[in-house]
Amino acid sequence: MSKEDNNLRLIVMPNIERFGTLVDEKLRLIRGDNASRIVKLKLDRFSNGEGKATLIDSIRGKDVFLLSDVGHYGEESEYVSRGTKYLKSPDDHFQDIKRVISAMNGKENSLHIVMPLLYQSRQDKRKTCESLDCSEALRELERRGVDGVITFDVHNPGVENALQNCSFDNLYPTYSVLSKFVTEEEYDPSNLMIVAPDTGAMDRAIYYADSLGVDVGVFYKRRDFSKVVNGKNPIVEHKFLGNDVAGKDLIITDDMIASGGSILEVATDMKARGANKIYLVATFPLFTEGKKSIDAFDRAYQAGVFHKLYTTNVTYVPEEIQNKEWFTEVDCSKYLAKIINAIYERDSIREFLDGKSKLSEKILKKRMKEVQQDSKTVEVSE
Repeated sequence: MSKEDNNLRLIVMPNIERFGTLVDEKLRLIRGDNASRIVKLKLDRFSNGEGKATLIDSIRGKDVFLLSDVGHYGEESEYVSRGTKYLKSPDDHFQDIKRVISAMNGKENSLHIVMPLLYQSRQDKRKTCESLDCSEALRELERRGVDGVITFDVHNPGVENALQNCSFDNLYPTYSVLSKFVTEEEYDPSNLMIVAPDTGAMDRAIYYADSLGVDVGVFYKRRDFSKVVNGKNPIVEHKFLGNDVAGKDLIITDDMIASGGSILEVATDMKARGANKIYLVATFPLFTEGKKSIDAFDRAYQAGVFHKLYTTNVTYVPEEIQNKEWFTEVDCSKYLAKIINAIYERDSIREFLDGKSKLSEKILKKRMKEVQQDSKTVEVSE
């Protein structure tokens, strides 16, 4: 399939317009033209709250990638019903995806759903008589004729087993995050450690450690399973398994920051053990408790508990947080654009899934540049 054809289309839901526009711009660069591939779309609400989707542009015979941020909670997700303003929930955003699929009416050649934050990913397994929301949602998309689902750093990769004939690509922003970290931060690899805040984040931490060639440690969370607080079992004790962190710089990495309490507890514990600079890394900065969560991060930053938070732009982050001194955004639009382009061209995406070699080259170049600068400094002093 040549790059001159015109069958690639993006449906960018209003809840992901900022990121979707960036992906569109990157696709123009990759494909060497100036044509926007975004399909015009209308999402309306009737006065009683019912909704509908309308496609303005044709998608007949096109290869469509529908982008949606089901975690969005900004102004773009507001609607009015019976004179009262409401904010769309993840359920509402997912319903909008289904409305658009219905509006397409099977006229597309292929359809991939891009949900960076996978819908109901936190309800990924069943305990006793609980609902199995994530798997049910994926199966519903498959029944509706979706050819593939693309997501980022899914909470439990095993959910893809719910699908039979629909592809499932779980992308990790590791290269994008570490590339920015390596570029912006001064650090000594021999004095850096990756820390997983719980055993569930261990695979991610090992990947980070392997990519940077550094040590790794993990916290074990002991929970009280006899109680449920805010929908989850409360943590009663943290135990750290790893080498001494005194004097070391740390990267604490997890898939998401919900309230933020857990990752801040780990950072506080590490600081008490004598850690030097502590960097927090999370793909999804949800800040589910709003101002309470933000204030907690402000206090922790002012107290020197952590140095910086690295996170991505694949999900909504309020401008208030983006402007914080401790906040660093990592742009993943180019990465996703490369994935979309490869899938559209029927090419393998394997080379984009593991950025270790590219990262090693980047680190080597930085080290060589530092050595050259040190040599020049010595020559001048002599």
